[in-house]
Amino acid sequence: MKLKLPKLFGFVESADFSGRHVFLQGILVLLFFGMAGRAVYLHVFDKDFLRKQGDARVLRTETINAHRGMITDRNGVPLAISTPVMSLWVNPKEVYELAHPDQTVKRPKKPMILDVAELAIAVGLEPAELSARIAKNAKKEFVYIKRHLPPDIAQVVLDREFPAVYGVTEYRRYYPEGEATAHVIGFTDLDDKGKEGVELEFEDQLKGISGLQQVIRDRKGNKVKDIAEIKPAKPGQDITLSFDARIQYIANRELAITVAESGAKAGYLIALDVETGEVLAMVNQPTYNPNNRSTLNPQQLRNRAVIDMFEPGSTMKVLTVAAGLESGKFTPESKFNTNPGTMQVLNHRVTDHENYGVIDLGTIITKSSNVGATQIALALPREGLPTFFQRFGFGKTTGSGFPGESKGLMQPPSAWNPVELSTMSYGNGIAVTVLQLIRSYATIANKGVQLPISFTKVNQPPQGTRLISEHIADQLFPMMESVVSTDGTAIRAAVPGYRVAGKTGTAHKPEAGRYSANKYMALFAGFAPVSHPKIALAVVIDEPSTRNNGYYGGAVSAPVFSRVMGEALRLMNVPLDKPLDAPVVMKASANPSPVKAVITAPIAGEKT
Repeated sequence: MKLKLPKLFGFVESADFSGRHVFLQGILVLLFFGMAGRAVYLHVFDKDFLRKQGDARVLRTETINAHRGMITDRNGVPLAISTPVMSLWVNPKEVYELAHPDQTVKRPKKPMILDVAELAIAVGLEPAELSARIAKNAKKEFVYIKRHLPPDIAQVVLDREFPAVYGVTEYRRYYPEGEATAHVIGFTDLDDKGKEGVELEFEDQLKGISGLQQVIRDRKGNKVKDIAEIKPAKPGQDITLSFDARIQYIANRELAITVAESGAKAGYLIALDVETGEVLAMVNQPTYNPNNRSTLNPQQLRNRAVIDMFEPGSTMKVLTVAAGLESGKFTPESKFNTNPGTMQVLNHRVTDHENYGVIDLGTIITKSSNVGATQIALALPREGLPTFFQRFGFGKTTGSGFPGESKGLMQPPSAWNPVELSTMSYGNGIAVTVLQLIRSYATIANKGVQLPISFTKVNQPPQGTRLISEHIADQLFPMMESVVSTDGTAIRAAVPGYRVAGKTGTAHKPEAGRYSANKYMALFAGFAPVSHPKIALAVVIDEPSTRNNGYYGGAVSAPVFSRVMGEALRLMNVPLDKPLDAPVVMKASANPSPVKAVITAPIAGEKT
């Protein structure tokens, strides 16, 4: 076929296109077969590669966060629970790749694709701070913007579709009882790891094990579909504590009132179940709110009840008398001449509150006689009293496992001279924790059998260790009960309807190598009901005001004991063991037995 054309610029008048037509057809055929071959190759030979590339763009492997186990009290009341929250994060690398798609950006000063100022305002941050954080981590793929936001608030930010901004579900710890259980439960950090208290002690049981899942997300980061669960998340184990939230609340309330009214520096209290060794309540003042720690002072974190050591004062006289009874040298009827109310031991002068004259063993506890306690200590072998105290666990931890527990302080054998033995007999020169002190009283209340301390609920009473005979414990009961009477030092510790046994203590605080003249520790420790002991309770008030003699254990600590013990016994349905209206008085001794031992001779080292 020929086509005639006009002659222009020297072109021929006609041209033949048949060859070109064939050529173009051939090219088209080749392209078709090439495309077909490529399609076959991609779908048959290279399909795995393509699938991986596609998945890389839409398929994500994500962590499934597991919540911590719940902490409850002995009755199932929640003390610590995990609530879902959302944390926002940004992919800095993605930000800069979007801003500069055709070049490698090492660390630009300002992202170009993300409106940092608008994002910062949306989450309540300073724009400059957020911009600097993103720029500093330009090569990373994950940087938190803000953590633990309420899910609805976080979703509002995500709905604005900021480039490279995503959300992840996490869990935040919430403590329903707030300040009342702060020092018991402790708290977790932003990564949901236990940092204090029970949260730290039982971290391995409480923490969850995160899982993995595959999901499809669109280019905006929105989840389109869950594909598969690679590894299931394992929630943490629930923990049931020995505490009773009701008793804990009452103890916290009463202790807070007393600390405030007495102008004290601090106060701490522990209640134990005599029959099981369970901790029913443990309270410290001042306390803090574990749900809002923004203004927390590190000093507030200290669980004074297990960490702080102090001289227990006259509360140790119960054990001194017990050591005397066990020695066989004394009986409840033994007499002690405390005239004229003072006693010289080497260069140390022992003084009673007043001259009690000739008294029996029980009156040493009832009237809190330092002179009588000293006479017992010095009548025993040199190692008698210190080793007896060590048997009860003083000078070592209780083995409770509570974080930071102190072991107290006992003087070494080289220091067991007459002066040290004397001061030790009435609670000076020895340092204890409230937990150690109340365990010793619970041991006496349990007829001489010491049980392990437990912060978790005990289903079966544990195996105990006998420290003193039941006979000696029975002899101590009436002596300790006499303290809570008109004859004793703690009439204000009485509980209507229940017989109470205990002992007061008022100790000068050591300061700069000597005892302070006007700083005291006021104590009361005891148990009830005497007929069948159920709860042992110790109250310590640190530096109460000295106005109107309000710093004595019987004046400031005993009333707290009375109110908390009374409520606790009623809450636990413990039967009354005396009439509600029975007066708290002591009868004259019904057994004026002959004197077995009257100590009037000078003691070694005593000036006559």
